[in-house]
Amino acid sequence: MHVAITGSIATDHLMTFDGLFADSLVVEQLDKISLSFLTEDLQVRRGGVAANIAFGMANLGQRPILVGAVGEDFTDYRSWLERHGVDCASVHYSESQHTARFICTTDRDMAQIATFYAGAMSEARDIELAPVAHRVGGLDLVVIGANDPEGMLRHTDECRTRGIPFAADPSQQLAFCDGETIERLVDGAEYLFTNEYESHLACQKTGWSEDELAGRVRVQVKTRGKDGVTVRVRDEEPIEVGIAREVRRADPTGVGDAFRSGFVTGIAAGLPYRRCAELGSMLATYVIETVGTQEYVLGKARFLERLAEAYGADSADEIAPHITCPRP
Repeated sequence: MHVAITGSIATDHLMTFDGLFADSLVVEQLDKISLSFLTEDLQVRRGGVAANIAFGMANLGQRPILVGAVGEDFTDYRSWLERHGVDCASVHYSESQHTARFICTTDRDMAQIATFYAGAMSEARDIELAPVAHRVGGLDLVVIGANDPEGMLRHTDECRTRGIPFAADPSQQLAFCDGETIERLVDGAEYLFTNEYESHLACQKTGWSEDELAGRVRVQVKTRGKDGVTVRVRDEEPIEVGIAREVRRADPTGVGDAFRSGFVTGIAAGLPYRRCAELGSMLATYVIETVGTQEYVLGKARFLERLAEAYGADSADEIAPHITCPRP
């Protein structure tokens, strides 16, 4: 199954300040603010929703096709992704802009000052999916993740025009979309991925009820944090799946992307939706346990053991033939 993952590709530059921002802020002088903070460490992490989802799928044995816009500084990142099994041949290179960047400083109280540089991501609107499909012999599913809004709309419209099944995954871009834009991104999708808050936000902006939102797509997948995930398939009873227990909690960044990696891998393998959700939830747990969205390493035996502990031996036995991992 040929699956294209469209969306952001970025690097995260994370720094920590061993003090309090508040100590340097003078309320009466905020209109003249000019500050700098001496940080003690810098962590550069690979990120972006499309790259995170593609990385997770590749670690489970799929060969996802990454579609997004980057700068010439993507060389090392591309090598990392390709080494882990991601097809990067359809990534668009900007001639003038750097790869998107998230630059964030966190103080001792976990207050943050951050800047997001969209950079090359703004050129995602120039990417057409037809050449991607031609190169790989057709696309069976396109995941349309958070990206340049015009790029998201272009990919969605092209999928409808060309009859390519697509999964709508607007995530954080819902905050910047009006109701009409959300309707264009969601209507007619095979799958809709949101968390609980995003689902409420989409309904608020479109005026739809929760049932109307679910009715606009064939399958709605809604993650609910510690309460697990609900999968609603049109004309069927909802499927409820609990979370898999983590060994430790390090950093939740990228958990939603990892869930989508597992769920879409299940779709590609033809697994029932309950198993798709269980696979996604298990992979998401690995991300919670590590700092960085692509720093986890999977061992198949241990992964299946934990899957059986969380969801039963039947789940592990059914999923086992459809996944491979970097380690046995």
